[in-house]
Amino acid sequence: MKDEPQQGLTRIMGRARDGDEGARGELVTLVYDELRRVAARMMRRERVDHTLSPTAVVHEAVIRLLGEEVFDKAADRGYLFASAARAMREVLIDHARGRAADRRGGGRRRVALDAVVDYFEGQGLDVVAVHEALDRLAALDERQAQIMTLRYFGGMTVPRSPLRLASRW
Repeated sequence: MKDEPQQGLTRIMGRARDGDEGARGELVTLVYDELRRVAARMMRRERVDHTLSPTAVVHEAVIRLLGEEVFDKAADRGYLFASAARAMREVLIDHARGRAADRRGGGRRRVALDAVVDYFEGQGLDVVAVHEALDRLAALDERQAQIMTLRYFGGMTVPRSPLRLASRW
């Protein structure tokens, strides 16, 4: 960026810190192309078949920056672009973790909600009564209520430990 756009960016950042509502949008517009170039460089280091585009990375990063109000509180250009780089890195990390989770069983078969309710009704289980019972349990012990929710509604199981069974005898 040349000196003139840098000075304009500094002025707009000052207006954003002073509470100017329109300054945030101006900041996004001014830094978008630069963020897009940074994202393109980052994505060149990723695998060839990556499903995220540089544009998607920038859009997700900007959403995160808006949520953290970085555009409103950025002290200077360095802070702004460092925050943007961190946000883009987090987008890539979250995407990679999601892919890893899919490989470890995260890609479970989706079932329509009606099918789940039908399953519970077929088991003679009143879903509303279970919900109310879980609410009462949560009032007594929140963790136990979470465990039961995961078991009944999430399909989770508790592995049996040979040591635990042996200690009960």
